Amino acid sequence: MPGRYYEEFAVGETIDHAKRRTISEADNQRFCDMTMNQQPLHLDADFAEETQFGERLVNGLYTMSLAVGVSIPETTDGTIVANLSYDAVEHPNPVFHGDTIRARSTVTDKRETSDGERGVVTMHMEAFKVVEGDDVLVCEFDRTVLSEKRPDDGE
Repeated sequence: MPGRYYEEFAVGETIDHAKRRTISEADNQRFCDMTMNQQPLHLDADFAEETQFGERLVNGLYTMSLAVGVSIPETTDGTIVANLSYDAVEHPNPVFHGDTIRARSTVTDKRETSDGERGVVTMHMEAFKVVEGDDVLVCEFDRTVLSEKRPDDGE
């Protein structure tokens, strides 16, 4: 299913995304390797054991990226021109290897571009880890995208 065109977003609409992912140690290791982030809190079990968390944390940027990724099919798959910004990022709770993440998007604003050919859509994104059936907020931020308008099919 393709994503939504500008006209298909409604301010105030909340989308609970169907896709979920359980984060493995390998996921976290690969992300840290690809981004050259060698923070021992993410990679060194002995180091992390001595912190307030007692174990390694999943890289917060991976958690944020995962939230965006699972939202794509129901928001911007094939209909986006560009991501314009990610704002007000917060990580209120830690994520550990083995946590299952789900995401929710709420459309908070939309407007046409000055030339009227595209639209700017802002969504408040929330990522949750599922703990014993309850959702624990682990990341939230605002994502602003430049969206295509529905193609004119000549009618």
